[in-house]
Amino acid sequence: MTDTQMTDDDLDAAHKKRMERLDAAVEKKLAAATDAKRLLIVYTGDGKGKTTAALGMAWRALGHGMRVGVVQFIKGTIATGEEMLARRLDLPLEFHVMGEGFTWKTQDRQRDIAAARRGWQKAAELLNNPAVGLVILDELNIVLDYGYLPTEEVVRVVSARAQGQHVVITGRGAPEALCDAADLVSEMTAVKHPFAEGIKPQVGVEY
Repeated sequence: MTDTQMTDDDLDAAHKKRMERLDAAVEKKLAAATDAKRLLIVYTGDGKGKTTAALGMAWRALGHGMRVGVVQFIKGTIATGEEMLARRLDLPLEFHVMGEGFTWKTQDRQRDIAAARRGWQKAAELLNNPAVGLVILDELNIVLDYGYLPTEEVVRVVSARAQGQHVVITGRGAPEALCDAADLVSEMTAVKHPFAEGIKPQVGVEY
Protein backbone atom coordinates (compact mmCIF):
# COMPACT_ATOMS: atom_id res chain seq x y z
CA MET A 1 0.00 0.00 0.00
CA THR A 2 1.44 3.38 -1.01
CA ASP A 3 1.11 6.60 0.97
CA THR A 4 -1.51 7.82 -1.51
CA GLN A 5 -3.64 4.72 -0.79
CA MET A 6 -3.34 4.96 3.01
CA THR A 7 -5.96 6.65 5.12
CA ASP A 8 -5.12 9.43 7.57
CA ASP A 9 -5.46 6.90 10.40
CA ASP A 10 -2.96 4.59 8.65
CA LEU A 11 -0.52 7.47 8.12
CA ASP A 12 -0.88 8.59 11.74
CA ALA A 13 -0.26 5.06 13.03
CA ALA A 14 2.80 4.61 10.79
CA HIS A 15 4.16 7.98 11.91
CA LYS A 16 3.69 7.04 15.57
CA LYS A 17 5.65 3.80 15.07
CA ARG A 18 8.52 5.66 13.34
CA MET A 19 8.68 8.24 16.11
CA GLU A 20 8.62 5.48 18.77
CA ARG A 21 11.62 3.82 17.12
CA LEU A 22 13.43 7.14 16.82
CA ASP A 23 12.68 8.02 20.45
CA ALA A 24 14.03 4.66 21.63
CA ALA A 25 17.22 5.11 19.57
CA VAL A 26 17.82 8.63 20.89
CA GLU A 27 17.16 7.62 24.49
CA LYS A 28 19.62 4.75 24.12
CA LYS A 29 22.32 7.13 22.91
CA LEU A 30 21.57 9.60 25.71
CA ALA A 31 21.81 6.83 28.29
CA ALA A 32 25.21 5.81 26.92
CA ALA A 33 26.53 9.41 26.88
CA THR A 34 27.57 9.67 30.52
CA ASP A 35 30.89 11.51 30.21
CA ALA A 36 31.16 15.24 30.95
CA LYS A 37 34.10 17.32 29.71
CA ARG A 38 35.09 20.80 28.69
CA LEU A 39 34.64 21.29 24.96
CA LEU A 40 36.62 23.02 22.24
CA ILE A 41 34.27 24.04 19.43
CA VAL A 42 35.31 25.42 16.04
CA TYR A 43 32.97 27.22 13.62
CA THR A 44 34.61 27.70 10.24
CA GLY A 45 33.81 27.83 6.51
CA ASP A 46 33.01 30.54 3.98
CA GLY A 47 29.34 30.83 4.87
CA LYS A 48 27.72 33.44 7.12
CA GLY A 49 26.75 32.49 10.67
CA LYS A 50 29.93 31.60 12.54
CA THR A 51 29.94 34.54 14.94
CA THR A 52 26.16 34.39 15.20
CA ALA A 53 26.33 30.75 16.30
CA ALA A 54 29.06 31.48 18.84
CA LEU A 55 27.22 34.42 20.38
CA GLY A 56 24.07 32.35 20.54
CA MET A 57 26.05 29.98 22.76
CA ALA A 58 27.07 32.97 24.88
CA TRP A 59 23.43 33.78 25.63
CA ARG A 60 22.75 30.12 26.35
CA ALA A 61 25.63 29.99 28.84
CA LEU A 62 24.53 33.25 30.46
CA GLY A 63 21.06 31.80 30.90
CA HIS A 64 22.61 29.00 32.94
CA GLY A 65 24.44 31.48 35.17
CA MET A 66 27.86 31.03 33.56
CA ARG A 67 30.35 33.84 33.15
CA VAL A 68 31.34 34.47 29.53
CA GLY A 69 34.36 36.15 27.93
CA VAL A 70 34.47 37.25 24.29
CA VAL A 71 37.54 38.42 22.40
CA GLN A 72 37.00 39.66 18.86
CA PHE A 73 40.00 39.61 16.55
CA ILE A 74 40.15 41.47 13.19
CA LYS A 75 36.82 43.29 13.73
CA GLY A 76 36.88 46.64 15.47
CA THR A 77 36.06 49.65 13.27
CA ILE A 78 32.30 49.03 13.08
CA ALA A 79 30.11 49.20 16.19
CA THR A 80 28.23 45.90 16.36
CA GLY A 81 24.88 45.22 17.99
CA GLU A 82 26.30 42.45 20.14
CA GLU A 83 29.03 44.70 21.57
CA MET A 84 26.59 47.53 22.26
CA LEU A 85 24.16 45.17 23.99
CA ALA A 86 26.93 43.65 26.08
CA ARG A 87 27.93 47.09 27.34
CA ARG A 88 24.30 48.06 28.00
CA LEU A 89 23.29 45.04 30.09
CA ASP A 90 24.50 44.18 33.57
CA LEU A 91 25.53 40.59 32.84
CA PRO A 92 28.59 38.45 33.69
CA LEU A 93 29.89 39.03 30.17
CA GLU A 94 33.27 40.49 29.20
CA PHE A 95 33.40 41.77 25.62
CA HIS A 96 36.81 42.76 24.26
CA VAL A 97 37.04 44.13 20.71
CA MET A 98 40.75 43.90 19.97
CA GLY A 99 40.97 44.22 16.18
CA GLU A 100 41.54 47.32 14.09
CA GLY A 101 39.33 46.37 11.18
CA PHE A 102 39.58 44.00 8.26
CA THR A 103 43.07 43.33 6.97
CA TRP A 104 42.32 44.71 3.51
CA LYS A 105 41.56 48.03 5.23
CA THR A 106 44.61 48.24 7.50
CA GLN A 107 46.97 47.05 4.74
CA ASP A 108 49.74 46.81 7.32
CA ARG A 109 50.90 43.31 8.21
CA GLN A 110 53.03 44.29 11.21
CA ARG A 111 50.22 46.38 12.65
CA ASP A 112 47.81 43.45 12.20
CA ILE A 113 50.26 41.09 13.90
CA ALA A 114 50.60 43.49 16.85
CA ALA A 115 46.81 43.76 17.17
CA ALA A 116 46.51 39.97 17.03
CA ARG A 117 49.10 39.58 19.78
CA ARG A 118 47.24 42.07 22.02
CA GLY A 119 44.02 40.16 21.45
CA TRP A 120 45.73 36.87 22.21
CA GLN A 121 47.12 38.23 25.49
CA LYS A 122 43.59 39.11 26.58
CA ALA A 123 42.37 35.69 25.41
CA ALA A 124 45.11 33.96 27.43
CA GLU A 125 43.95 35.83 30.57
CA LEU A 126 40.40 34.54 30.07
CA LEU A 127 41.60 31.02 29.31
CA ASN A 128 43.51 31.00 32.58
CA ASN A 129 40.54 32.19 34.64
CA PRO A 130 38.49 29.30 36.10
CA ALA A 131 35.63 31.70 36.90
CA VAL A 132 34.94 32.11 33.16
CA GLY A 133 32.88 29.16 31.98
CA LEU A 134 32.80 29.99 28.26
CA VAL A 135 35.41 31.80 26.17
CA ILE A 136 34.63 32.87 22.60
CA LEU A 137 37.56 33.78 20.35
CA ASP A 138 35.87 35.37 17.38
CA GLU A 139 37.71 35.40 14.02
CA LEU A 140 40.80 33.82 15.56
CA ASN A 141 40.87 31.34 12.69
CA ILE A 142 41.62 34.16 10.25
CA VAL A 143 44.49 35.31 12.45
CA LEU A 144 45.92 31.78 12.38
CA ASP A 145 45.32 31.35 8.65
CA TYR A 146 47.29 34.55 7.96
CA GLY A 147 50.11 33.43 10.25
CA TYR A 148 49.74 36.36 12.66
CA LEU A 149 49.90 33.92 15.59
CA PRO A 150 51.47 30.44 15.72
CA THR A 151 48.79 27.76 15.61
CA GLU A 152 50.91 25.53 17.84
CA GLU A 153 50.93 28.17 20.58
CA VAL A 154 47.18 28.67 20.39
CA VAL A 155 46.45 24.93 20.53
CA ARG A 156 48.83 24.52 23.47
CA VAL A 157 47.33 27.35 25.52
CA VAL A 158 43.74 26.36 24.73
CA SER A 159 44.50 22.75 25.67
CA ALA A 160 45.94 23.90 29.03
CA ARG A 161 42.98 26.20 29.80
CA ALA A 162 41.13 26.39 33.11
CA GLN A 163 39.38 23.26 34.30
CA GLY A 164 35.84 22.83 33.00
CA GLN A 165 36.02 25.81 30.63
CA HIS A 166 34.42 25.61 27.18
CA VAL A 167 35.98 27.46 24.22
CA VAL A 168 34.49 28.47 20.87
CA ILE A 169 36.76 29.64 18.05
CA THR A 170 35.30 31.14 14.88
CA GLY A 171 36.47 32.29 11.46
CA ARG A 172 37.06 30.87 8.02
CA GLY A 173 40.23 28.93 7.27
CA ALA A 174 40.52 27.02 10.56
CA PRO A 175 43.92 25.24 10.54
CA GLU A 176 43.99 21.47 10.53
CA ALA A 177 45.85 21.26 13.86
CA LEU A 178 43.10 23.24 15.58
CA CYS A 179 40.36 21.11 14.02
CA ASP A 180 42.19 17.98 15.14
CA ALA A 181 42.28 19.27 18.72
CA ALA A 182 38.60 20.29 18.70
CA ASP A 183 35.70 18.24 20.03
CA LEU A 184 33.21 19.74 17.58
CA VAL A 185 33.86 21.33 14.19
CA SER A 186 31.05 22.83 12.10
CA GLU A 187 31.62 24.27 8.63
CA MET A 188 29.29 26.97 7.36
CA THR A 189 28.75 26.64 3.61
CA ALA A 190 28.15 29.69 1.43
CA VAL A 191 25.07 28.81 -0.64
CA LYS A 192 23.61 32.26 -1.23
CA HIS A 193 24.35 35.73 0.16
CA PRO A 194 22.64 39.08 -0.57
CA PHE A 195 26.01 40.88 -0.78
CA ALA A 196 26.67 39.04 -4.06
CA GLU A 197 23.52 40.70 -5.43
CA GLY A 198 24.70 44.18 -4.51
CA ILE A 199 22.78 44.40 -1.22
CA LYS A 200 24.73 46.23 1.49
CA PRO A 201 25.25 44.78 5.01
CA GLN A 202 22.09 45.24 7.02
CA VAL A 203 21.92 46.60 10.59
CA GLY A 204 20.87 43.86 13.00
CA VAL A 205 21.77 41.10 10.54
CA GLU A 206 25.42 41.55 9.56
CA TYR A 207 26.47 43.78 12.47
